[in-house]
Amino acid sequence: MKKRKKGLLFKKQYVIINLFLSKKIIQGIYMLQNEAEKEFLKAYDSSVFDKLSVATDLLVFSISDVKTNNYRKLPEKIMSVFLTSRDQFPFKNMWSLAGGFVGPLESPEETAKRVLKQKIHLENLYLEQLYTFGDVGRDPRTRIISIAYMALVNRSDMPLHLQQSDSWFNILREDGKLVLQNENNPLLRIDLNDPNALAFDHTKIIKVGLERLKNKIEYTDLVFHLVPNEFTLTELQNVYEAILGKKLLAPAFRRVIKSKVQETGDLTSGSGHRPSALYKQKEE
Repeated sequence: MKKRKKGLLFKKQYVIINLFLSKKIIQGIYMLQNEAEKEFLKAYDSSVFDKLSVATDLLVFSISDVKTNNYRKLPEKIMSVFLTSRDQFPFKNMWSLAGGFVGPLESPEETAKRVLKQKIHLENLYLEQLYTFGDVGRDPRTRIISIAYMALVNRSDMPLHLQQSDSWFNILREDGKLVLQNENNPLLRIDLNDPNALAFDHTKIIKVGLERLKNKIEYTDLVFHLVPNEFTLTELQNVYEAILGKKLLAPAFRRVIKSKVQETGDLTSGSGHRPSALYKQKEE
């Protein structure tokens, strides 16, 4: 019995010693690899590879009211996109999305937020990475990869006056075509079916963003980033219709949306039609 206990003790000590030695060996290998990596990085020559730049482009969507002379009729809703007129080459005087180059100490998302603050003068907007656009030749200056972000803004949170070079464009659907119409100058129209209608590949970015938003409002709560805190169900339905590009049946819409909203207890006032109940996004 004593011999058996001694044998078990010996085996236990043997295992502990082996584990200790294995740990020391692994630590030694790691230290050697770490030193080797430091030497590799110290001697690394990045000039052997071609350089490229990384930029972000901001696709900012909002919802606008279609002006009407009938004060008894609720204004229709329409999607709009923020564009800026370029003041330098390439594509000087052409309309484009807002954007900027990613700084050496910035992440792409930090760049997107910086551009939003500079151009839209707002922070804490809903922002999501849309897609990476990297076609060769998309920028005539040099090889530039663009990481596009989609932002959603409620127009009531926006400054009343934009910079002179900036404008909102309403997104119209005409005979199966997408057309941008300047809010301040309705005669200024841009055909999104023309890939060269905007600077760079920004017509493509807008189309990708429209499809993304159209698909996501079916199963997310993104729509609430585009409306005021309080709204009527008719107004909310109009926003859905503007995004989806089709009319919805009111009873069916209300059945679907009822799980996402709750009444505030207040009614609309000061309008030329019957007061309606106001709702807000349901609190979780």
